[in-house]
Parts: sequence; C-alpha cells; structure tokens
Amino acid sequence: MNVEDLKIPEHVAIIMDGNGRWAKKRHMPRTYGHAQGAKVLEQTLEDADSLGIKYLTVYAFSTENWARPLEEVQVIMNLFRDYLISAVEKCNRNNVRCRVIGERSKLDPDIIDAINNLEEKTKNNTGITFIVAINYGSRDEITRGVKKLAEKVKEGSLSPEEIDGELISGSLDTADFPDPDLLIRTSGEERLSNFLMWQLAYTEFYFTEVPWPDFNKNELLKAIEKYSGRDRRYGNVK
Repeated sequence: MNVEDLKIPEHVAIIMDGNGRWAKKRHMPRTYGHAQGAKVLEQTLEDADSLGIKYLTVYAFSTENWARPLEEVQVIMNLFRDYLISAVEKCNRNNVRCRVIGERSKLDPDIIDAINNLEEKTKNNTGITFIVAINYGSRDEITRGVKKLAEKVKEGSLSPEEIDGELISGSLDTADFPDPDLLIRTSGEERLSNFLMWQLAYTEFYFTEVPWPDFNKNELLKAIEKYSGRDRRYGNVK
C-alpha cells in the first residue's frame, strides 16, 4: 500500500489483546506473552509517531484485571515499573509526551510516583502524546466524573441545567485529548471491554485476528487502510 494515499487518524486507541493465548500456543507461561507484548508496544509507539499519528492510547490494565492470577498481576506491575522508569529518557529523546489515565489509588506508591515523574518530565514534549490506561475502566471513569460534577452542584458552583456533554467530557480522565478516530482490537475479540465507552461514540472500529505480540507496522497500516476507506458521517447525511 502507498502510505501517502492513506488518511492518517489523529488519535488511535488500541486494546492489546492475546498476550496470554499467544504464549500458551508456544508452551510458555502467560507472563512471557506480556513481556513480548511490552516490546511490541514500544515499537508500535515508534511506528505511530513515524506515520504522523498525534495521540496513541493503549489499554494496559483494566479495573477487572485484578482478578487475574496473582503471579500474572505481579509480573504486569513489574513491567509497568520497568517501563515507567526507562520511558523518561526514551520519551524525552523522541519528544514523546506521556500521560496515564485510570484510578491510581489502588496502585503501589512507587508506581504512582513513577507515573507522576514520567508525566512531569515529559509534559513539555511536543511530539506524539502516548496515553496509557492503567487500572482503567470506563464505567469507573464516568462514575468518578459524575461525582466531580455532583460536588460542584452541591457546593453551588454548577446547576444541573448546565450539565451537558461537553461538561461530562471535561470531567473524564481524557479531558485534555480529542476522542479516538480509530480503535484497534487484536486477537479476534469484538467488544469494548469497558474501554473509553464515552469517547468511542463515533470512533471507527477495526478488529484483527492477529494477537498483540505479533502486531507490527504492517498490521497497523492495514488498520489505517481500512479506516481511510470509511465514510465518517457523525450521524449526518452526506
């Protein structure tokens, strides 16, 4: 395909699915799949940046993922620790701004500190914005956002009549970012799994059978090629 003919989305969101199944097929522990998936994520960020994508949001750990086996959760958290520390130098070298969305209070203090440090050290970078969803659930996010608005109503600084879609969007974790143009989900599943449900209202969806550890730039281009052929009407008639 000719990349120059593609319509590059401003914001791509990815549900990175299939790490565990990929590893199991190779008679390896699920944790091996997560480690490989982390490597693929770093490369995908570089690929997205090179294509001119301005925002990349990935679903790294959901509010439901705590129910997974303890060993698997610990490995994922250690991967976060390693990445959050090493990412400061890498992101500054490549002009990447990093943000983390999700409820942080359940995370270990050292991970919270590493998130705060990464965001602070990369906040002035002007290249691609890399958004990582950790302990994130869309229902939880919307609930927290509604509570913020309810507090303003309670204190008298906001009336119920003033609440509209724009105010709700502004109360969410993603208030600083445009809604995704394209959602990619790997490994054959075709559901949102509590990810960005408010923000994906008019997003184009792309599902692929390819498991996340096998995802590469060519697969990203396939998704963008499909997106380029979509007619986005936002409820209007053209």
